[in-house]
Amino acid sequence: MKKLQIILMLAAFALTISCKADIKKTDKQLLAALETPTPKKDHYIKVALLLDTSNSMDGLIDQAKAQLWKIVNELSYAKCRNDRPKLQIALYEYGNDNLSSSDNYIRKILGFTEDLDDVSKELFSLTTNGGSEYCGAVIQESLKKLDWGKESDDLKMVFIAGNEPFDQGGINYKDAAANAKEHGVVINTIFCGDYKQGIDSYWKDGAQLTYGNYMAINQNQQTVYVPSPYDDIIIQLNVKLNKTYIPYGSEGSKKSRVQQEQDENAAEYSKANAVSRSVSKGGHLYTNSGWDLVDAEKEADFSYDKLKKDELPQELKGKSTSEIKKYVEVKRSEREAIQKQIMELNEQRRKYLAENTKETNNGLENAMVQAIKKQAEKKNYSWE
Repeated sequence: MKKLQIILMLAAFALTISCKADIKKTDKQLLAALETPTPKKDHYIKVALLLDTSNSMDGLIDQAKAQLWKIVNELSYAKCRNDRPKLQIALYEYGNDNLSSSDNYIRKILGFTEDLDDVSKELFSLTTNGGSEYCGAVIQESLKKLDWGKESDDLKMVFIAGNEPFDQGGINYKDAAANAKEHGVVINTIFCGDYKQGIDSYWKDGAQLTYGNYMAINQNQQTVYVPSPYDDIIIQLNVKLNKTYIPYGSEGSKKSRVQQEQDENAAEYSKANAVSRSVSKGGHLYTNSGWDLVDAEKEADFSYDKLKKDELPQELKGKSTSEIKKYVEVKRSEREAIQKQIMELNEQRRKYLAENTKETNNGLENAMVQAIKKQAEKKNYSWE
């Protein structure tokens, strides 16, 4: 009996020691979990731009080309809980006879992307042709095919622009609006024509169903540009900025050419457009981590070990990892210095324009920025 008691006592003692060890282990695990910082979530402004590309919409496409970079620059001043949100733009065209009738004359051009050069490229490639404009169908398509995410802090907005009745087509715009509300997406409508005509053809109703903005613009109005004393210097800095990019990967050379082409598109359109693009390239919303080594290195999942040496530019081929790192560091330092100069000059340019510009209504740009700011306030976004 005594032996049994001793055995039981030893077993109980061993169990106590084991439990204490487990508790200590659990405490350590809990402490480690508490000490591990929670990854910071990025905030996004998500804009799906649905453009009518039927015959009468050349002016609208022209405004989109002219005003893209001005819109981007305005959004760069947004803040959400003291953080700078990222910008993603998706692009659809609808109402063009060149598109398939089985797809309701709708084409998804770009899903949500941060690659602003791609957005510019696609806008400059758009052409118009007569067709049937089905607003409900293109809104529904954008809700189904785009990745809107589930973050409640994100600004999720559809901007649809056109000039035909909003209720055309087999998909009721009210059903599309109900779907948008379920996704937390706000529909903003831009009627190209008379304000009252847009109301009578249900464009205002299409916006109000999701508490969005209804706006009417003259799509044929020329964008008003005001030159400033800082324009030429900013454009010259953009040339220097381009020399800080390090194309890499299978798409590097191709994407570098696209960047150059969009510089040329902006410059051919107007000097003011070239300035606006240069300012965008100096800001945080312009990023090219998919092909530029300087931007890629900032990404959390980037690793020099994964670099394919044969997909590096000529100046880095045969270099060691430490030499590549040093080269990237030098280019980053050059870029940051140039971008800082661009931003400082742009602040002076903004003040100059504010003092020397009469109030103008630049159509698509004003409509979009006005709506975004209004909806951003509801989610506690602020503007500097």
